[in-house]
Amino acid sequence: MVSRRKFIEYISASPVIAPGVASTLAGLSALGTTEALAQSYDVLRQAPTMNGDLISTPAQALNVFDFEPVAKKELPPAHYGYLASGVDADKTLKANRDAFDKIKIRARRLIDVRKIDTSVKIFGETWASPIALAPVSSVGAFHPEAEAAAARACKVKGHQMILSTVGSTSIEEVIKERGAPVWYMLYPTDDWAVTEALVLRAEKAGAPAIVLTVDRQGGRNTETLFRERRGDTRTCTDCHAGGFKNEVSRKPMFDDIDVSKVTNLYGTGMTWDYVKRLRGIVKGKLVLKGIVTHEDAKQCLDYGVDAIIVSNHGGRAEESLEATIDALPEVVKAVNGKIPVLVDGGFRRGTDVIKALASGATAICIGRPYVWGLAAFGQPGVEMVLTLMQREFETIMRQVGATKLSEINGNSISRV
Repeated sequence: MVSRRKFIEYISASPVIAPGVASTLAGLSALGTTEALAQSYDVLRQAPTMNGDLISTPAQALNVFDFEPVAKKELPPAHYGYLASGVDADKTLKANRDAFDKIKIRARRLIDVRKIDTSVKIFGETWASPIALAPVSSVGAFHPEAEAAAARACKVKGHQMILSTVGSTSIEEVIKERGAPVWYMLYPTDDWAVTEALVLRAEKAGAPAIVLTVDRQGGRNTETLFRERRGDTRTCTDCHAGGFKNEVSRKPMFDDIDVSKVTNLYGTGMTWDYVKRLRGIVKGKLVLKGIVTHEDAKQCLDYGVDAIIVSNHGGRAEESLEATIDALPEVVKAVNGKIPVLVDGGFRRGTDVIKALASGATAICIGRPYVWGLAAFGQPGVEMVLTLMQREFETIMRQVGATKLSEINGNSISRV
């Protein structure tokens, strides 16, 4: 397998190979035989020579954390600061990670787990994995191919993704590159006409779900971003002009939309009446992202919401110190299986994924890890991030004795 990987890496670096083919080959070099790796111990796996402490190819990564220092090296300080920042002292961002350590996994023995199925069906669509890409704003700040590269990685690896309203790529292009529909995350603005236009365009392009983000109502204090920006010698105003119109001028989802009346991207002042109004124009599925309590989860059912994403914006919405993996069980209990519940926030390992599924989640979303991979190596980096997390997830599935996702349940974990 090592020889095969080296051969693919050699071919992908050849100047006679077309760029698109080279990207695919580079991604394939990261792939292994997951079943074999889970069943055997290979001392030669992941042993390529490294010069220095940073990985120089996706294949050298042992886990998703290996991509972050490379991304930091590649990105301007302000761009990295935006990606790394939580709010205030970043304690909620840290809590999202730390909370996983309070959940133990219960291993089961003497179960034939040589063949496993990680697929999950949501809204009639079968995903090959419960790991999806979360919406991230301004992905073009991290790599010139932006969401298009991420979409191609999802196509290769069989994962779903959610596109942000303020992404750097249009939904039409993202769907084209993925070769299948993607979900669309809606920042509604404070102009209903703009909201309608965004929803109409997304659904016309084929988005099966509109994901309304509801956790950005109170503003935020991104201290890490501000601190990193101090060391950025570039003139930020060359790209970031004042005013909403100028700020979204490079965001393709706002092309040909009159934003002259917009003063706020996040729809400050939204209430449940707004959800009712939005439900009236969304023809497909309506998802609310940012729900973290059982009270709001029950309201979602009352207002015809089709799914929930438990989220604190990756620790970037409020300094609550409430980890999403801790908020998940009460939301799951409140909806009582009536609608899917997804979750994001701090997911970095396959073991994190199984802890969420065992807590009642239908699927999970990752944001920063895939952007680290993208910033470091483009599409092959994203593919390797997905490969590593999926590989880890399949390994721990076998350890808990699960051959399919429905066999992962509360008995698979215990909370400290």
